[in-house]
Amino acid sequence: MKSCLICDDHAMMREALAGAVAIGWPQAQVSEAADFPGAWAAAASRPDLILSDLVMPGAGPVEGIRRLREIAPDTPILVITGNEEDAVLLALFRLGIAGFAPKTSKSAIIEAAIRLVLAGGRYLPPRIVELAARQGPAAAASPSKPVVRLTERQVDVLKLIALGQSNKEIARDLDLSPATIKAHAAAAIAALGAANRTEAVMKAREMGLI
Repeated sequence: MKSCLICDDHAMMREALAGAVAIGWPQAQVSEAADFPGAWAAAASRPDLILSDLVMPGAGPVEGIRRLREIAPDTPILVITGNEEDAVLLALFRLGIAGFAPKTSKSAIIEAAIRLVLAGGRYLPPRIVELAARQGPAAAASPSKPVVRLTERQVDVLKLIALGQSNKEIARDLDLSPATIKAHAAAAIAALGAANRTEAVMKAREMGLI
C-alpha cells in the first residue's frame, strides 16, 4: 500500500493535510509526526510522499528537512509552510525538495500540488523560481526578468489547452488521468504567475515556451 507521512506540530493542520491527501490520493496510508525527531523516525520506513512543516520542535527548518532527505533520499518532500524567508526557501530549493505550498493555500491548491509531485513533477511558486534565478549568472544580466521553467509535461498540457481541449481530452491524448492533467495545469499556471488557463497560455507564448 502507498504511504504518506504528514509532519506538523499542530494537530489541526495535520488533520487538514490528511483530508487533502484523502481527496487527492485516497488509497494512501497516512502516518503523522508532530516534531522533527518523530518525522525522522517515521521517514526511515521510506514513505512514498512526505508533507512537512518547516517550524517544528527538534531542529531548525533547513536541518530538519535535510535530515529527512538523508533518511529517505528517494521520497519526494512537499513543504507546507508559513515561513517565507528567502534564505530558508533557497536553501531548501537547493536540497532538491519536490515543492512548496504556503499554509494559506486553498485545499484545491494543495491537492493539485500533491498530484503533481506524485506524477514526478515539482511544485514551485514563481517567487521561488525568481529567487533561484537571481543566484545564477543570468540574473546579473537581466535581474528584472524572472526565469520561468516548465516541465516537458506542463508544456505539453499548455499546448493542448491552447488548442481549446478540456482536461478529459488532454488526458486521453497524453494517456494520463484528468486529475494529473489538472495538477500539471495548476502548476504551470502558478509557475507563470497567471490567473487562469487562458492567461497561462498567453504568457507561455510571449515567453516562447510553447
